[in-house]
Amino acid sequence: MTALVDRRRKNRVPYLLLIPAVGILLIGMGYPLIWQVITSMQEYGLQQQFGKPAPFVFFENYLELAANPQLWAVVGRSIAFCLVTAVITLAVGVLLALLMNAVGRAPRIILQISLLLAWSMPVVAAMTVWIWLFDRRRGAVNYLLDMIPGVDMNRYNWLESPTTFFIVASIIVIWMSVPFVAFSSFAGLTQVSEEVLEAAQLDGATARQRFFGIILPMIKPVIAIVFLLQIIWDLRVFTQITMLQDAGSKSSDFDLLGTYIYKLGTKSQDFGMASAVSILVLAITIALSWFYIRSLLKEDEQ
Repeated sequence: MTALVDRRRKNRVPYLLLIPAVGILLIGMGYPLIWQVITSMQEYGLQQQFGKPAPFVFFENYLELAANPQLWAVVGRSIAFCLVTAVITLAVGVLLALLMNAVGRAPRIILQISLLLAWSMPVVAAMTVWIWLFDRRRGAVNYLLDMIPGVDMNRYNWLESPTTFFIVASIIVIWMSVPFVAFSSFAGLTQVSEEVLEAAQLDGATARQRFFGIILPMIKPVIAIVFLLQIIWDLRVFTQITMLQDAGSKSSDFDLLGTYIYKLGTKSQDFGMASAVSILVLAITIALSWFYIRSLLKEDEQ
C-alpha cells in the first residue's frame, strides 16, 4: 500500500513542477490574447485611447474584413512569401549542415563563425547594409551586375515593383534565417551513426541513397520543427519589410500581414480592425502548423 502511494506521489511530481511554467505562460500570453479578442469585437479608435468607451460591434469587424479584397491579397501574398522563404531556407540550411559535416575541422570552424556573425548581426544594422547593397545609385549589386556583358543594371530600382521588392526581401529573410537551420540540422547530423553510413556505403549505396534512406529519416524530427518555426517566423516578418518600404514604396501592394496590421493600428488608428487581423494571423499560424501538431499527437498515441 505504501509503495502504491509513493508511486502516485512520484507521478504527480512532474505535473506539479509544470504548474509555475504553465502559470507564467497563461499570464504572459493569455491576457494579451484575451484583450486582443475583446478589442477585435469593438470599435476601438483614437477616441478610445483618451477614455471614451469602446462600443461592442461583435463580429462586424470580421465581416468587414471578409469582404475586403485587399486583406485577402495580403494574406495570399504573406502565405506564399513565408512558404517560399521557409522552403529555400530549409534547403540551404541543410546543405550547409551537410557541408559542415563533410569538411575538416578548420573549414568547419570558419563556416560556423561566418554563420554566427551573420546570425548575431542586429536586424536594423543588417538591413542598413542590405539597403545600401541594393541602392539604385550607389548599390554594389547593380554595380557588379552591370559589369556583366549584355546586362544593363545602371540605376535599376529593385524596390520599385512588388516582384523585385519581394525578391530582395526573400534574400534578406533567408540570409538571416539560414544560420539557425544550419546549426540545428548539423546538431541532428551529429547523431547519425557513422557505422551505419559506412555499412551502407560498403553495400553500394550512393550518397543520394544514403541521404534519403538513412540521414533524412533520422534528422526528420529536427527538420520538421525547424521548418514549422520558419513558417511561423516568416509569416510574421515585419522589420525587414518595413525598412524596405521606407527605402522604396509604401504602397499596399508591398504589404505583408505584419505591415498591414501596423498600418491599420498605428497609422489608421483602427485598433479594433487591427486586432481582428491579428486573430486571423493566429488562426492561419495554427492552420499551417496543424500538420506538424497532428503528427506529434499520432506519435504520442503510438
